[in-house]
Amino acid sequence: MTDWQKPKLMGVLNITPDSFSDGGQFTSIEAALAQAEMLMVQGAQIIDVGGESTRPGADRVTLETEQGRVLPVIAAISQKFDVDISIDTMNSETARKAVEAGARIVNDISGGLADPEMFSSIQDLDCQYVLGHWRGHSDQMDSRAVYSDVAREVVAELAEQVAMAVASGISRDRIIVDPGLGFAKDIHHNWDLANRLDELQKLGLPVLVGASRKRFIAHALSPNDPSSVSMPRRDLATAVLTALLLQRKLWGVRVHDVQATSDAISIVQALKRQEG
Repeated sequence: MTDWQKPKLMGVLNITPDSFSDGGQFTSIEAALAQAEMLMVQGAQIIDVGGESTRPGADRVTLETEQGRVLPVIAAISQKFDVDISIDTMNSETARKAVEAGARIVNDISGGLADPEMFSSIQDLDCQYVLGHWRGHSDQMDSRAVYSDVAREVVAELAEQVAMAVASGISRDRIIVDPGLGFAKDIHHNWDLANRLDELQKLGLPVLVGASRKRFIAHALSPNDPSSVSMPRRDLATAVLTALLLQRKLWGVRVHDVQATSDAISIVQALKRQEG
């Protein structure tokens, strides 16, 4: 791990009633602020606010619903705390309004594919852009999990979207790429991709990884009944995976339980100091 660097911790704050692991918990501004503060205390440098569930089979929500959930929370966090805020959205209008409300990062899991106006909408804004690998909405993505070489194809498809973003006026130094673990990938695709994250370095861009609590992690713990694996068990497994992935260069990791992952990173850091 000679080229190790400490990744940023992006704490998840879902303002949704139907997210798979924490739906309905933080729908009031007071609850959302309390959760944001807890994530910061645990070590989060970024609070990722989302208003639309992307779990498999989730229904789309209207722009009005999404913005009604996230914009007041982003404004409140921005006013109360000194922390970077990310807006987790596939919608260009929500992204722009969120940045105007105080977000500094647009986290688009679709990489510009869900909304053709995304790149042009944010190209003149002072924000970073997380461009994720994606092949379709929640009701389509399982049927599109077809690859001959998942890492090579993910890198190629990300490169294509990055080129389009740059052509639209978003400078490369604003772009972070996300391999989209859990999106249009089956269990084996996810593990193969996680094992070959170093191939994303071919893009020459910072990398964000979001494996937290996802089904492929639960499947490793209980192959016959992944849905039975509790969130605390998934969080511990996520922290272990993060520690192992630190052999790669990661810009950031997106997690629900910031404390467990922060502790795992601290242990790796302590070992790393002894190497020096």
